[in-house]
Amino acid sequence: MKVLLSWLRDYVEVVQSAQEVAEILSNLGLPCEGIEYVNNDAVIDVEVTSNRGDCLGLIGIARELATAMGKEIKIPKVELIESSKPASEFITVEIREPKLCGRYTARIIEDVKVAPTPDWMKNRLEAIGMRSVNNVVDATNYAMIETGQPPHAFDYSKIFGQKIIVRKAKPGERIISIDGSKCDLTEDMLCIADGTMPVAVAGVMGGLDTEVSNTTKTILLEDAYFDPVSIRTTARKLSLPSEASFRFGRIVDIENIDWASRRTAQLIIETSGGKCAKGVVDAYPEKPMPKQATLRLSRVKKLLGIDVPPDRIIQILTRLGMQPKQQGEQITCEVPSWRSDIYREADLIEEVARVHGYDKVPAENKITIEVASVDKRQKTIDAIGTYLTGCGFYETVTISFIDAGASELFAQADNKQYLSVKDVTRTGTNLLRQSVLPSLFGVIKTNHNVGNTLCRIFEIADTYIPAQKGQLPLEKTRLAIACDSDLRDIRGVVEGLLKIFASDSAVKFEPLTIEWAQAGMKILIANEQIGVIGMASQQVLDKFDFKNTTICGAELDIEQLLNLRAGSIKVRSLSKFPAIKRDLSLIINEEIPWIDIESAVRRKAPAELEELQFVDLFHGKSIPKGKKSITLSLVFRNADGTLTHDQVDGFEKAILAELTTSIGAVLRTA
Repeated sequence: MKVLLSWLRDYVEVVQSAQEVAEILSNLGLPCEGIEYVNNDAVIDVEVTSNRGDCLGLIGIARELATAMGKEIKIPKVELIESSKPASEFITVEIREPKLCGRYTARIIEDVKVAPTPDWMKNRLEAIGMRSVNNVVDATNYAMIETGQPPHAFDYSKIFGQKIIVRKAKPGERIISIDGSKCDLTEDMLCIADGTMPVAVAGVMGGLDTEVSNTTKTILLEDAYFDPVSIRTTARKLSLPSEASFRFGRIVDIENIDWASRRTAQLIIETSGGKCAKGVVDAYPEKPMPKQATLRLSRVKKLLGIDVPPDRIIQILTRLGMQPKQQGEQITCEVPSWRSDIYREADLIEEVARVHGYDKVPAENKITIEVASVDKRQKTIDAIGTYLTGCGFYETVTISFIDAGASELFAQADNKQYLSVKDVTRTGTNLLRQSVLPSLFGVIKTNHNVGNTLCRIFEIADTYIPAQKGQLPLEKTRLAIACDSDLRDIRGVVEGLLKIFASDSAVKFEPLTIEWAQAGMKILIANEQIGVIGMASQQVLDKFDFKNTTICGAELDIEQLLNLRAGSIKVRSLSKFPAIKRDLSLIINEEIPWIDIESAVRRKAPAELEELQFVDLFHGKSIPKGKKSITLSLVFRNADGTLTHDQVDGFEKAILAELTTSIGAVLRTA
């Protein structure tokens, strides 16, 4: 924002030099980027942060200076001579997109004479780098620099149907902007149209067909409020930056629009002659409620670390237009309409700090640092990372958004809805994920594309489950693990991980239908489900374009892991005696799951059974239809002596009998 010092003095009494003014503004949080001199007048280049749209006009800058220096701000008086014919007989305004256009005003100025701009106005505009066009256009630019509210002047005679419609563009519509750019509009862009076609890209730039020219006699003056995100997005897509879009994109004062329109009309009449139609056409679909914010005096010292006298706080807030009212230690403020950045207590305290002076904060020679102990959550996450890294897994960090294709495959069976954001920077990847696994599968695919196979990765991240309409989503932190290997590998990793947190509790895996898995299981601890594990289905493999690859994944709830109480660690000495290993090959019905086999073995297993492992699954000509051959390994060991084969034969016989009785297993002999 370029500030011409002589122009600034129209609104606030400033006797200080340009350097002194720049220093005051810098102390207020508006740093100076440089000072230039044009015709013996200083131009201060002020950096305005994106949340301070009110300071993109000289009145806003003057308001800041007046607050800091204890001066009164001088707002220009507006007096318009109006004709008897009301503006509503000239033009009607229809807002079809009230969420994108909160207010639109239209004024009519008749009998103007377009001519060169008076020197006093032309010189000021050129000093801050704006090219002079004509007296009407320059008056609108002058008003924009003064008020921070961008107006636009149309040639009224070129507005078809005597109507203005604020709507989204239709497919295939195009407009030539006043700078000659050909703008192909899309359906998400807001435009200003008359009865037949667009006449301006809303908040960005007017159209060439309706611009003010030397033949213009009647002006249609627009002042409006547009949604800042919509304006920034449109300007970026069209590669059409402008002074107007820069201000609309940082929020203008919706309550000040009518005054800004009257001020602009006054400047046009002053430089171009003419007179205003009576009144204004003001489309204001939904007036926002006034904002209030509350400040506690005790909180000021806690946040700033310094004592600011209550009288001083009241004085600062009053100068800022907050209308403070004190009740005990609480101060309630009416937030002025031009301060869209203030909505909470910390914002008010920041205002007190910057006006009171950051230099009032004392400098200390020593800084005391208090180290906080690591909480349970962080300890848990660290333990998970250490364990998985030791298992050969690498941690990843991915974004929280996925595309529609992945969302359909990984949505919960009872909740197919997804929260989405307006897609402005990523092509289609705009849905907040319900699962971290699709992101990890994408990472594995990226690694495969560059030749990195045997990829083992994990991530601890948030997922977002949509709640009822009007409620915030349910955010759950989950641990996701994925690899391009066998399901048994990832199951073993999960079992080992859970033993860290629940060494005294049995870890079980039971069959479960999972949307994304061709074979899935739920993970249970003490009969409570803590996560899922599975092998990716063919649909998922096709989605990520995996060829001849097995992809497995598991997902666990971090909060449930936190609630597990780690059992006591039991240590035993290594046995001095050898183990005896026996393999059993069984023929069983195809539908019998591993958990039934494991349960049958455990029911008859002696204390000497040290380990039970799945070895192999076989289908072939020698196996009857509807059956499968499964091989399992039994490892027996006695801690107090050497087992004999006769003892192990007895153990094996009892286990085989239970398998035969409970699941109909038959020992495979060939």
